[in-house]
Amino acid sequence: MRATASVRLRVNRIDHQLVVEPRLLLVHALREHLGLTGTHVGCDTSTCGACTVHTDGRAVKSCTVLAVQVEDSEVTTIEGLARDGQLHPLQEAFWNDHAVQCGYCTPGMIMAAAALLDENPDPSESEVREALEGNLCRCTGYHNIVRAVLDAATQKSGTVAAESEVRA
Repeated sequence: MRATASVRLRVNRIDHQLVVEPRLLLVHALREHLGLTGTHVGCDTSTCGACTVHTDGRAVKSCTVLAVQVEDSEVTTIEGLARDGQLHPLQEAFWNDHAVQCGYCTPGMIMAAAALLDENPDPSESEVREALEGNLCRCTGYHNIVRAVLDAATQKSGTVAAESEVRA
């Protein structure tokens, strides 16, 4: 008989109660228990960043976090970035700037970039590159990825400015 633990968490604005083995990694809870397969398993050693999600607003590599460690936390996956049927500015920019090749690293890249833009809405190219250091892509030279993040920052700040003008 295996030991189990009950875990309450909120994933992509939906409350969940899971019964899991205490040693289950968050990445596997998301994929196997909740069917959120956008979070990829790349290396299981926190090297590649393909499993990056947000917990309570911070980017974390979900292959290094146990599901029981996020009890009562807010988790956002790549599936949760879109709102009301509209892609997140980063998702749009990755599409528009051809910042994908095979796409395996893309969810983790976008989640790491989203955390950067939440902290620094107007990053420099070097700040983008530094923020993405923990996310590996084997297919691209990162040029289009960095450009997409910078374009999303511009689009996001333009959206915020436009919304402020409407309110005024």
